[in-house]
Amino acid sequence: MTGITEVIQSAIFARQKKKLYRQQIQDLDNAVKSILGDPSIGDMKVGDLQGVRVYKYRSNNQQVLLAYEVTESTLYLYAFGSHENFYRELRRYR
Repeated sequence: MTGITEVIQSAIFARQKKKLYRQQIQDLDNAVKSILGDPSIGDMKVGDLQGVRVYKYRSNNQQVLLAYEVTESTLYLYAFGSHENFYRELRRYR
C-alpha cells in the first residue's frame, strides 16, 4: 500500500456519487481502491490541468473518467463522468 492516509472528495464528486446506482458506486469504489494501490495509475494532464491525473475505468459497459490529484499523503477526488464535456467542467471547477 502507498503512503496515502487521507481521501478528500470535492463537493461536485460527492453530489455526483449520490445520484449513482449501487453497481455504479461499487465500480467507482473499486476504481478508487486501484488508485490507492498505485497513485500513478492515471494519465497525467498538462496545461490548465497540470498536476491532475485521470483514471479510466468501465461501469455498465461505459467508459468513465475519474479525475484526482495526489499531494504528499492526501488523495483529492475532483470529479468523474463520461468523456463528454468532462475536461471543460473540470477546468471550470479548478
